Amino acid sequence: MKTVILAAGEGVRLRPLTETMPKVMLPLANRPILEHILTEAAQAGLKEFIFIVGYQSQTIEQYFRDGANWGVHIEYVSQRKQLGTAHALRTLTQLGNEPFVVINGDSPVKTLDIKCIAASEHIAMGVIEHPNPKHLGVVETEGDRVVRIHEKKENPPSNLANAGLYLFTPDIFPALFRTEKSPRGEYELTDSLQLLIDEGIIVKFVTIGYWQDLSYPWDLLEANSSLMASLKPQNQGVIEQGVTIKGVVSVGKGTTVRAGTYIVGPVIIGDNCEIGPNCYIRPSTAIADNCHIGHAVEVKNSIIMQGSKIPHLNYVGDSVIGQDCNLGAGTIIANLRLDKGPVHVLGKDTQRVKFGAIIGDHVQTGINASINVGSLVGSGTFIGPGATVSGIIDKNSKVF
Repeated sequence: MKTVILAAGEGVRLRPLTETMPKVMLPLANRPILEHILTEAAQAGLKEFIFIVGYQSQTIEQYFRDGANWGVHIEYVSQRKQLGTAHALRTLTQLGNEPFVVINGDSPVKTLDIKCIAASEHIAMGVIEHPNPKHLGVVETEGDRVVRIHEKKENPPSNLANAGLYLFTPDIFPALFRTEKSPRGEYELTDSLQLLIDEGIIVKFVTIGYWQDLSYPWDLLEANSSLMASLKPQNQGVIEQGVTIKGVVSVGKGTTVRAGTYIVGPVIIGDNCEIGPNCYIRPSTAIADNCHIGHAVEVKNSIIMQGSKIPHLNYVGDSVIGQDCNLGAGTIIANLRLDKGPVHVLGKDTQRVKFGAIIGDHVQTGINASINVGSLVGSGTFIGPGATVSGIIDKNSKVF
């Protein structure tokens, strides 16, 4: 059975992080979202993959190549214009007459749920019970069948959200080519499924146990924390005397953790990092390769991407820091409103009381810069000494 992973989109709602990389390559627990999905699918016994790629496809292809490092085989199909999920599947010509699995490449799922979908005798879609699914696609059901699919309704008729995990038979292909553009201007796979349902073809649903919604950049924090709950401890680096480690901590090759550092897991630290001396790293923090977390720095519940430097007298809480950033001495990221209310960004409730900032790649700050709660800082931005940043900052900005 072949497995198709939809990985062509940019992920506009995850800017500024997707200004420089596709959504599926954003890291969780120091591995791309797409790698988590591939690994889980391979553990489910699926070995033949087709990645449908588009936006910055070279980033994906250079990382995964032919899949040999994961014990699978990967082919690539290009969706040059990202016109929706149904349009993406129209690009396939090599699937033959056998059933195949389709997985959205931007939402982690687990092995057991993939196995359940793959075992279906009919077209099937994975659904997840969600407490607030109004910004998601939801399904109406009768018995074990789907009877109607709704997209993003203010008052959804059920709490069963579409998890982007499917089993299809070749019956889907005629429906794909009869699917019209949705009000969002895309050819949507759920519309193709509704055509089949309306024609009496059985579409079943499978309630799955794990799924992460990654619609907005702050969603990465919860997903990162969730995946790190299963982290395994290891030390492939050098931990000096005088370091305190509590809980599960993973330290990569070539990394040095210097004296006075205090780490409370789960924490993952990549290869060739310099940590400390005298810093405090708190739970659910993922530090990628070639990073520096230095003296008198505190990092909590954050994602620090490859090559970033947080070297002196800094606080970073509940934030995502992009690649190759450098925070000047004394740069502080606030993560709690004075009234302790939920943080809103672009008019959207993040449903988080603790939320710092999302910082794109190649951002630099001067000494004593301050970044306010809920800020989004575009890639390539320069924030001068003593400057205060709040709200949305476009890429390549200069703030003084």
